[in-house]
Amino acid sequence: MSENITRLLVQWRQGDQAALDALLPLVYDDLRRIASRHMASERAGHTLQPTALVHEAWLQIADAAGVEWQDRAHFLAIASRLMRQILVHHARSHNADKRGSGAPRVELSEAFDTPASSPNGDCDLLALDLALEKLAAEDERKSRVIEMKYFGGLNNEEIAGVLGISAITVRRDMQVAHAFLLWQMSGSAPS
Repeated sequence: MSENITRLLVQWRQGDQAALDALLPLVYDDLRRIASRHMASERAGHTLQPTALVHEAWLQIADAAGVEWQDRAHFLAIASRLMRQILVHHARSHNADKRGSGAPRVELSEAFDTPASSPNGDCDLLALDLALEKLAAEDERKSRVIEMKYFGGLNNEEIAGVLGISAITVRRDMQVAHAFLLWQMSGSAPS
């Protein structure tokens, strides 16, 4: 299956639009799973649903030109990043509409499967996005590892393949990035 996806990505990159049509049924369940992961930590009553998030991301993917698609894992990593950007844009628009009212909540402890440092264990999506941007400014690879793991649901081996590093390096990057994000989100140094 992964080989079929890679073949279709290569054909699409070479201009075959029929490959794009054949690709969607093969990746739809993966995209839906990623969207559900992104939406799991969103506030109750969010106006976007996982299906809508998939469709909005797919429209952006379909319009992408010149992307050097490598394989399934690379495709899913980019799709996950797009979904995060869509949610951040949506949160900014929502907050602008409400003139600065409370931002959507993201459970940091759920996202990282560890206890969060804040008393109630949550943080807002915009703060998390800002922390990820700061991490990317410090170390782009660690930021991408976090995105692929926690938002894209890729395993360490898939992330290693996309980034061209070892699975051990992925694990180390996640540990450092996790500590950095907790530090940024809590405003205090990790213990």
